[in-house]
Formats: sequence, structure tokens, C-alpha cells
Amino acid sequence: MASNELRRGYSIGEMARRTGVKIETIRYYERCGVLPRPDRTAGGNRQYDHEMLKRLNFVRRSRDMGFSLKEVRALLEMVDENTLSCAEVHQITTVHLDTIRRRISGLKRLEKALGAMAAECSRGDVPDCPIVDTLYEGHALPGG
Repeated sequence: MASNELRRGYSIGEMARRTGVKIETIRYYERCGVLPRPDRTAGGNRQYDHEMLKRLNFVRRSRDMGFSLKEVRALLEMVDENTLSCAEVHQITTVHLDTIRRRISGLKRLEKALGAMAAECSRGDVPDCPIVDTLYEGHALPGG
């Protein structure tokens, strides 16, 4: 990357195009402190630098991996305070992985329950529907 590109400022629209993050989401990240508020041009437009572009990419990738804003903030605080430790990052990641595994397990139970409900349905043109009946009866999900 050319050094003049590193010094060049980016508008909020350019940040959105380069990262795939919507403009309103970038503004939200600024409000909640995940992304620092940028300098403004004489005309009042946001002007981001290359480090902010990298940080926004980090946030987007972290969010794509399912990390919560709280987890992203914790990771960024370690980076910002220069206290980053692989052990702490590993801890945050493994806790997140456990959460994802629990969600997957719950989704598998949900898939099984919906499959069983769908199998009970004759798809007939009658007023009684076993799917609706099951939902009204409030039975627990299989395995849940």
C-alpha cells in the first residue's frame, strides 16, 4: 500500500465501501465507543485515517464471528492499552466458542422439533392442524 494512501483521509462513505459496514452502523460504533470519533473537515464531514479503517475491519470481522460488542470492546481495550495477551484473547475466544456450541445444540433440538411437527402434518385441507395444536399445547422441545 502506498504511503500516501496511509496518510489520506477516508469519508464515512468510503469507510463503508471498503469494509462492508453500513454508514449508520459506523456511527453507532462511534456512539458506543468501539470506534473513536474521527476528526472533522472544515465542512463538518467525518475524516477517518487508515488506523480507523483497520480498526473498523477488526470490529466487522469480530462481529462476523459472532463476538458481542462487549467482547469486541474487551479485545480492543487490550490493544489500546497495549496489554494484549494471547492467554486473555484465548479465554475470550473459548468462552465465545462454548456459547456458539450451546446455540448450535439448541438449534439442533429446534430442528428436530420442527421436523417432528412437520412430519405430523398431513397438509390436508382440514381445520385441525397438528403443528398449530403442538404450538398451543406448549410441549417442551425434544432433548430440551
